[in-house]
Amino acid sequence: MKKKEKTKEILNDIIECQTRILNDIIERPAKIIIAIILITVTVLLLESSQVYAAMTNHFNITTTHFTVATPEVTMSETSKLAATQSDNTITDDMLYARSAVLMDAESGRILYGKEENEIMPMASTTKIMTLIVTLENANLEDIVTVSQYAASMPDVQLNIREGEQYYLKDLVYSMMLESHNDSAVAIAEHVGGDIEHFSKMMNEKAKKIGCRDSFFITPNGLDATATVTARDGLQQEVIHGTTATELAKIMSYCILRSPKKEEFVKITQTRSYSFTDIESKRNFSCNNHNALLGMMEGAISGKTGFTGKAGYCYVGAVESEGRIFTVALLACGWPSNKGHKWKDMRKLIGYGCNAFHREEFDEKKLLANIPLTITIENGQTKKLGERAKCDLTLIKENACTDCKGVLLKEEEEISEKLLIKKNLTAPAKKGEKIGMTYFCVGDEKYDQYAILLSGDVPAIDYQWCLKQVFILWYK
Repeated sequence: MKKKEKTKEILNDIIECQTRILNDIIERPAKIIIAIILITVTVLLLESSQVYAAMTNHFNITTTHFTVATPEVTMSETSKLAATQSDNTITDDMLYARSAVLMDAESGRILYGKEENEIMPMASTTKIMTLIVTLENANLEDIVTVSQYAASMPDVQLNIREGEQYYLKDLVYSMMLESHNDSAVAIAEHVGGDIEHFSKMMNEKAKKIGCRDSFFITPNGLDATATVTARDGLQQEVIHGTTATELAKIMSYCILRSPKKEEFVKITQTRSYSFTDIESKRNFSCNNHNALLGMMEGAISGKTGFTGKAGYCYVGAVESEGRIFTVALLACGWPSNKGHKWKDMRKLIGYGCNAFHREEFDEKKLLANIPLTITIENGQTKKLGERAKCDLTLIKENACTDCKGVLLKEEEEISEKLLIKKNLTAPAKKGEKIGMTYFCVGDEKYDQYAILLSGDVPAIDYQWCLKQVFILWYK
């Protein structure tokens, strides 16, 4: 009752105040509008107080007064919102990057692409290849002696000096966390003997991974060109560059298929690292510049990059509910647009999380329709009158040897295809490919097996016929 009386007193005061204002309107007509507003507010207050009173009387509500503290939204919470509230569609004009790819890391399927096959400079995203080649070909406990050339590299640099010695492991962390160009060159010279040979190792690795449009000249990603001889014998100039598709493919290999994948992930996830030179004369501390690690839940790995020609670049990987996405962004703005890559990253991961689910391949279903043997016409047999047959064997053809499933949209489905020759005639050779079987999503093939003959089947000839006659004669 006290609260009701107090409310009435306040409202009476407001009405009295307004009455005085209305009496003053004759002298000050310019304030008519204000008076009308005040009267309207009063009416609303009266109505709401009456409703409130009715509710309290009917439901016996008691009022508790409290203060709500506004929570501080962290970067990771903000990105989680972006990743869960994004629409199920994405268009090229929604991204800052000139070239971009969202890839299913497990199957290699491109879930979204924007100019994804255009060859462009890649800046320091190069260093994921430098790292994986180093991990697969060297011992991190090796001691590296710094050359004059390595010490002369431009920023960003650790400022190592000619003649100094470091453990290879320490320079690797320097290269990946702070993106130091001098450390990358010192690593390459140690592992490959010189930059030219190390670049060759990088290019050979790229081809094994399945890249055809990537060309590595430097281990640190600085803009460079080289003259190469094409297959037709003509010379052509190429840039140190890649495509968004192949950069994402390289990252997928590094985190999923490389024999050194655990070491790669451990190094690239390290937030900070400290070390000294071999003689302990100089101390260094490195901090990871991959902001994605603190920005998005499920971040696995990533590498930033920037040069004048490449612009801001990024390649990264994120895991969400058993799905692993890799994203590559090239030419994603120039100063002062350093944050554009993070915005694009959130949009693409959000799209991937909302639009795609994972389905596993059913190997038993795929292989169930393949015959165990196949008939070979005109082939030699042990007995006259029999038809020659040959057992079949399967060999997985595609590079995705550990691929167990693929990411699909709601309306998509996995189907199985079997292609096999129907009419085979001897002679037939062991290992001869007579067909294939694979999973497919639309026109895209996955988990492809070659169907091969497991033995030789010679053709019927004069000697075989003569042998059969003797067998029948002496039987």
